[in-house]
Amino acid sequence: MNLIIDIGNTRTKLAVFKGDELLNSLVSDHVDIESNIEKLYNTYQLKNCILASVTKFSPNIDKYKFNIIVKLSHQTKVPFINNYKTPSTLGVDRVALASAAAYQYPNNNVLIIDSGTCITYDFINNKNEYLGGAISPGLHLRYKSLHEFTSKLPLLEQAEYKLIGNDTNSSIHSGVLNGFVQEIDGVISQYQQKYPNLTVVLTGGDTNFLAKKLKSSIFAIPSFLLEGLNSILIYNLNE
Repeated sequence: MNLIIDIGNTRTKLAVFKGDELLNSLVSDHVDIESNIEKLYNTYQLKNCILASVTKFSPNIDKYKFNIIVKLSHQTKVPFINNYKTPSTLGVDRVALASAAAYQYPNNNVLIIDSGTCITYDFINNKNEYLGGAISPGLHLRYKSLHEFTSKLPLLEQAEYKLIGNDTNSSIHSGVLNGFVQEIDGVISQYQQKYPNLTVVLTGGDTNFLAKKLKSSIFAIPSFLLEGLNSILIYNLNE
């Protein structure tokens, strides 16, 4: 069994896989991660582990008796050809998403959209080549920037919106949320024009919200990043 540790900007996700099957997953604050790893280690017969972190924070996993520990970096072996110009600067989360696409949709043009703190767009073509993508502010960052870079606009949380806002709050919701959805639909359209038979995967914290709003046909897979990390671990086990 495999332990997957995904340390993001604001939270940590832990998962247990048996082969390709996701058995358990949980979200942890950084302060609780050590105790949660301990619980999973004592509950399951964990053999292997992969750790990916987009921050400098890293729990002590070397104390556990794993057969293999993969600490994901640009030097880790992955199941795709990385054509990113600066591979050392490519986030490990984006590497994991590309790996999931290569593993689950071989020989396809795949656009992965991960909506969290930031929106990342990652593209892997039907030759198994990762070409890159884009990074854009996520929903919370958009709300926060309107509040922090103006003198009077309030800080709001995500809510339902209407196209025409008739007060300050509803106008902010319309601008942020409608703009958010239109951006993603527009990016998908650009990729579809350039790459026929495009597969689009949506993941991240805003998956459920976006899946209901986007015009394009997508696969909504909230656990896609965890599945990608597991695929990297499996790939390294077989090397």
